[in-house]
Amino acid sequence: MPWSPQPADDLPDLIVFDGDCVLCSHWARWVHKHDQGRFRFVAIQSEAGSALARRYAINASNPETNVLVLDGIAYFKFDTIMELLTALPGMRAAALLSLAPRPLRNWAYDRIARNRYRLFGRREACLTPDSAMRARVIERAADLA
Repeated sequence: MPWSPQPADDLPDLIVFDGDCVLCSHWARWVHKHDQGRFRFVAIQSEAGSALARRYAINASNPETNVLVLDGIAYFKFDTIMELLTALPGMRAAALLSLAPRPLRNWAYDRIARNRYRLFGRREACLTPDSAMRARVIERAADLA
């Protein structure tokens, strides 16, 4: 099944996101505030992001999904949101999202993803994190391990 979870045992817990997308950048900052330091962040526009895009057959110039690596498994599309929220403290109720079938969840995700720049805007430059978040950003492919 396309965009189903895949093994990622060689990667730390991380989020690959579109750093040019205002919605995606806000999501990454929100996670940074709530995840108690668990996740690393990779903008798909970075060297590390491009390497992960190639690995998971994502178009880095027009990404159709973000990626969540959690406990050695890579998740895509709506599963990234559902799994991430379930992993965050105080967000266990998000597991109810799994009651909707994956095709329906991904259909909703795709509608937002295709229109994200029009609906939320696009940055002129990739996300510029604050110093605390900056320490958790991976830019070079060599730093993924």
